[in-house]
Amino acid sequence: MPSLRRVLIVEDEPLIAMMLEDFLDALDREVAGTADDVAGALAVIEQGGVEAAILDVNLRGGEQSWPIAARLAELGIPFMLATGGAGDSIAEAWRDRPVLSKPFTMDAVEKALAGLDS
Repeated sequence: MPSLRRVLIVEDEPLIAMMLEDFLDALDREVAGTADDVAGALAVIEQGGVEAAILDVNLRGGEQSWPIAARLAELGIPFMLATGGAGDSIAEAWRDRPVLSKPFTMDAVEKALAGLDS
């Protein structure tokens, strides 16, 4: 059984968020919450119970997930960055974090989560 079971999904595309929810369910994980913007994600984190997170780098309205990444790092919660862009779209401070490239496959999500578990 995975040690990091409760995963926050930060994704502004509803269909992608739903696909990730299905993947997590199939991988015996739980969705700790979903958010499509920085404020929503920070609110879920503050409620507690988040053990890991998948952060879409670029969100609606030109927002990026860096404030979420900073809060997760501050709390010691592991996370991965999801992007369809090149590596240079990731802020230098977070380039050491695992990257999940779009389009996602369940196998890629499983491997990325296993990397966070270790």
